[in-house]
Amino acid sequence: MAWVYLCIAGLFECAWAIGLKYTEGFTKAVPTAFTIVAMIISFWLLSIAMKTIPVGTAYAVWTGIGAVGVAILGMFLFNESKDILRILCLLLIVTGIVGLKLVSKGEA
Repeated sequence: MAWVYLCIAGLFECAWAIGLKYTEGFTKAVPTAFTIVAMIISFWLLSIAMKTIPVGTAYAVWTGIGAVGVAILGMFLFNESKDILRILCLLLIVTGIVGLKLVSKGEA
């Protein structure tokens, strides 16, 4: 179950990172509230996952999900580069996330 919490925490990391863009420096109330709630949920789920998943693995997976998710969302929401090398680099991060899961001594 810890891995499920960790993956959901990573998705909420994507939500709050994208939300930051919409807060315009925390000057817009609704996006700011959404972002803060997403941050709290993300950190809370990460902390639950870290009860059984090693801290280094959990943090790397959490940030990896966030980095890949935000980069992909940025391509579609903000018309960021869809260059093939950028996509290949994102696939390397995904490979690392999967590799960490496969070699993890934490909860299966």
